[in-house]
This record gives sequence, C-alpha cells and structure tokens, in this order.
Amino acid sequence: MSSLFHEYRTFLREARGSFSTVGAVAPSGRFLARAIAGPLRGRNGPTRVLEVGPGTGALTWEIVRYIRPQDHLDIVELNGHFVKSLDERFRREPHFRRVADRSSIWHRSLQQHAAEQPYDFIISGLPLNSFPGELVQEIFESFGRLLAPHGVLSFFEYLWIRDVRRMILPRRERHRLAQVGSLIERFVARYEFRRDTVLVNLPPALVHHLRIGPPRDSNNGNGSPSGPPRTHSSE
Repeated sequence: MSSLFHEYRTFLREARGSFSTVGAVAPSGRFLARAIAGPLRGRNGPTRVLEVGPGTGALTWEIVRYIRPQDHLDIVELNGHFVKSLDERFRREPHFRRVADRSSIWHRSLQQHAAEQPYDFIISGLPLNSFPGELVQEIFESFGRLLAPHGVLSFFEYLWIRDVRRMILPRRERHRLAQVGSLIERFVARYEFRRDTVLVNLPPALVHHLRIGPPRDSNNGNGSPSGPPRTHSSE
C-alpha cells in the first residue's frame, strides 16, 4: 500500500509539472497493463523487451511478470524523477528485484537509444497525442529502427482523446492534434494486427498491437549505446 501511495504521489507531482510529456491524470490501471503486455504471454526462446515511457512503473509491474531467466528488459525514461522512482522499485520491491539482474534503466529519450540487438517486443507508454507531429514521426521511426523483423510493438492511446481535445483546444493546437492523429492512424492502418479496448481504466484506453516487419533503413540501430545504463542487481 505504501508503494502504491508513493507511485501515485510521484506520478501526480510530475503530471502537474510536465503534462506535455506525462500526458495522463493517473498511472495506468492493471487491466490496461494486462492488455498491453498480452503479447509477452506464451512466447518461446530468449526474448529482448524494451519498455518506453514507463513513468512510475505501472505497466512495468505487469511486464516484469513475464521476464524469464533467459530474457532481458531495457527501460527508457526521459523524466529523471521517474527514473529515480523506478530505480528504487528495482532495488527494494521483491516483484521487481526478481528480474533486477536482467533489467536496465536508461535515462534518455527513445531517439537517443541504441541497442546491440533489436527487440522482440517494444511496449510504449508515451503520450503520443500530447506531442508535436514531428516528434511523433521521430518516435515511429525509432520504433522501426529498434524492433526486430516481425517483432511486436504495443502502445495505447486514450479513447476519444482527440475528439475531446478538439472541442476545447485553440486552433493551433487543433491543427497539431489533427497532424498527430493522421500519423497514428496511418501507422496503425499499415501495421496493426490486433487491438484491445480497455474500458476499466482512467481514462478508458485503446491498445494497438503492431508488427512493423523488416526495418526499411539499412542502419537498423545496432551499435553500442552511449553511456552506462542503470543495471540492477538483487541485494
């Protein structure tokens, strides 16, 4: 209970100060977490998983359930306070400590992240509808660069979020939102193979699962990441 209280307190503090990068009013609920981590169930062989924009770790908690001894989990988070909170959870909470020796936290943006090998699964909690269109395009390109051929990308957006925002935002923001919506819709139309609607969440959400296929860029992001990650070891 104290951990949950700390998670909400950290999330709300950061949401007040950085809504454009946090983009929600509460951490993701367990039903949304189960839906977005669903592709991790029933897989075979060693697996590389990347979580992007985990916040305080509401989705991470579910992802960790499926990390096996031969797997590796990388986490990319830009917000320093969230990085600190996640680092604390991997050091102190038994559920996280179980996979601490095969998990790494990277304090950086997705565009800055490189990997020695592509990822079999990418799970994103980034609030795409809060970003400029140019940034959303860069994020999608990064997904394609980092995901293994036929790997699975899962991300969510809140239901009706663009419709609601169009009614209350000024013209310039409506234009930005229309651009972002068009990018997301084209991306989803091309690559989505499944979607889940999660009504029991605040707000209700739509989860997209996509297979992007072989990377179109010959430079597929393989290479050594710059700077050391926060690699956790069980105490």
